[in-house]
Amino acid sequence: MSELLANKVALVTGAGRGIGREIALMMAAHGAKVVVNDPGVSLTGDDETDGPANETVRDIKAAGGEAVADYGSVSDSAAAKGMVQRAVDTFGKIDIVVNNAGILRDVIFHKMTEDDWDSVIKVHLYGSFYVARAAAEHFRKQESGAFVNMTSTSGLVGNPGQANYSAAKMGIVGLSKSLAIDMAKFNVRSNCISPFAWSRMVGSIPNTPDQEERLAGLRMLTPDKIAPVAVFLASDDAKEVNGQIFAVRGNEIFLMSQPRPLRSIHRSEGWTPETLRDHAIPALKSSFVPVHLSRDVFSWTPV
Repeated sequence: MSELLANKVALVTGAGRGIGREIALMMAAHGAKVVVNDPGVSLTGDDETDGPANETVRDIKAAGGEAVADYGSVSDSAAAKGMVQRAVDTFGKIDIVVNNAGILRDVIFHKMTEDDWDSVIKVHLYGSFYVARAAAEHFRKQESGAFVNMTSTSGLVGNPGQANYSAAKMGIVGLSKSLAIDMAKFNVRSNCISPFAWSRMVGSIPNTPDQEERLAGLRMLTPDKIAPVAVFLASDDAKEVNGQIFAVRGNEIFLMSQPRPLRSIHRSEGWTPETLRDHAIPALKSSFVPVHLSRDVFSWTPV
């Protein structure tokens, strides 16, 4: 096995299936001891089973690695603390957190219920906070650690019917940047991955017949393509990488932009609604960011 993550202990949430599973397997293959967290729920957060987490643990051990299963939900603060403590109790410490767990409740906005909103925000955004907050105390004391957080082009660019998911994923961007800033003094890093990969979640998104060609391309994007980036970002080789967002699409890796001023205008006497209409907007309009969907920006066939 590779020794890139030798002597590291990693917690990977949502690691029973899909992207999380591939990350857990590859981290173990590179020497990490892994806490495989997965409550075994459906895409909507129902139907709990310990099967997926146990399967990933079995596969890691069969390949000669070390792993332990955890079945807690990241949406519960006590469970998040428990999974971090499981890493410490089982392997003596924690070095890496991969905030990957997620569910979907896709629906057009005017039909979205409060439960649709709350459940997705709770798992993605609150879950990432709960787990990161529990690990932060350990990272601070040992003055080392790495967070790898999953965002999405649903938030970074846009997708229909995903207001809850998009908001959560953009919240994770802000959380990750704050972790990168606040924890840097303790030699702790935090970065985001925006993955393109065919998974249960992607397969569940409603689509129209005109999207079949695009979906055929997405089916080629297997979750194992995401794992190398997560492993690298978690390793000491990435010690100079902090506060960044990487999109991963098959064999393509993109460094994503982050909000910065595009243009500025000044009016010494101040602004009125009328001068905004007549001066500001005409001056700024050419630099407006189009309201694109993710498929508009990433329009070519994956390579």
